[in-house]
Amino acid sequence: MNILQTYQTFYLVGIGGIGMSALARYFNASGKKVLGYDKTNTKLTQNLMNEGIDIVFEDLIDERISSLQKEDTLVIYTPAIKTLGILDYFSKNQFEVLKRAKVLGLITENTNCIAIAGTHGKTTTSTLVAHLCKEADLPFSCFLGGISENFKSNFLYNGSTYSVVEADEYDRSFLNLSPDWAVVTSTDADHLDIYGDKSHIEEGFRQFAALVPNDQQLFVRKGVEIGRGHQTYAVNEPADYYSDNLRMDHDKIYFDFHTPTETIKDFIWEIPGIHNVENATVALAILHNLGADFDTLKKAIANFKGIKRRYTKHIYQNGKIYIDDYAHHPTEINAVMSSIRTFYPDKKLVVVFQPHLFSRTRDFADGFAESLSKADELILLDIYPARELQENFEGVTSSWLLDKVTLDKKEVSTLSDAFEKIKEKDFDILLTVGAGNIDTLYDPICEWINKL
Repeated sequence: MNILQTYQTFYLVGIGGIGMSALARYFNASGKKVLGYDKTNTKLTQNLMNEGIDIVFEDLIDERISSLQKEDTLVIYTPAIKTLGILDYFSKNQFEVLKRAKVLGLITENTNCIAIAGTHGKTTTSTLVAHLCKEADLPFSCFLGGISENFKSNFLYNGSTYSVVEADEYDRSFLNLSPDWAVVTSTDADHLDIYGDKSHIEEGFRQFAALVPNDQQLFVRKGVEIGRGHQTYAVNEPADYYSDNLRMDHDKIYFDFHTPTETIKDFIWEIPGIHNVENATVALAILHNLGADFDTLKKAIANFKGIKRRYTKHIYQNGKIYIDDYAHHPTEINAVMSSIRTFYPDKKLVVVFQPHLFSRTRDFADGFAESLSKADELILLDIYPARELQENFEGVTSSWLLDKVTLDKKEVSTLSDAFEKIKEKDFDILLTVGAGNIDTLYDPICEWINKL
């Protein structure tokens, strides 16, 4: 029997994280008692509480915790949290304590699991696969790393035959999964605090790929070496599955899709960037293999609205454009900037960027500087530490990074001062980008630009 079936209560430590909140919603939808801790009250935690989940924001052993019984309660934690009094309490009192990735593996092990991995593109691809499954009326559940604009959540239950999961490489979490189908979008260096160097992260992806039982059910972007048989996908070059004949008309992209045996013309896609056409290509390849018909898939691709904070764009009557994106790696920032410059080559672009993690800022400083230098003007926020302590990274600061950026108009700001600085700028397009708490600027910026 699956261990999860023995528990009626689930306590999630770090419940406000995007992956943890999907688990919380799953157990809540299953009729279980769900409660948890997070250090920060956000829109996401507010939504969870509105759904009936009890959340605390102080690291205290209150009556809600002390009344829990270890026989009835499973504790789930995110590895992003290193030390916490609540976790110590559960460990000392011999509660079952499992990592998020282990629990996700247990939930999906008896489904046909579709796992989307890669250092870039996995959130868009997994969310699109889930959207296509829903439009094709397949029985599935999904656990996503972003909030789908189509179903306004990072979790959806529509049956248990299939599961769609974002396979996170951080802490080698994806090795806890049992994928029947899998995608590897990219294996660029990232999370070097865990892997050490690029060769080790590539080995991690090879270990993940080895979990897939069938070469025909593993899809890898052409050019990525994965060490075993697989199907390839690409854009503008032949592969097992590929898209080409890309045309832009206003904010829409048209493309043709090729399987090994046929060509389907004129898909319509509204998510900018060639990298996102790649994501659409592999999503179509999977759904084609699951038996979905192309009439359904054409309609579904055309009505995909994207993911919150993945190139979320607003065009205002005053002519201003505001774009918000989660990109936090130089490759991702380059992709966003490239899309903006493709669609709006002559408009003045002001970028507000919040670096995420001291280690990532240190490891990719030159890449960040090169990508950020493509802006017309830059406000660089203080580094968001997440799980790290600044004293362990002496000299790694936003001022140090800013010195590497080759712009004349550039400055460092705290998050609290950023909004006032933004209001002083002259721009055609404003881009806020980063994976920390820069999202707190989103609502004030939208309201302000709308009144200009």
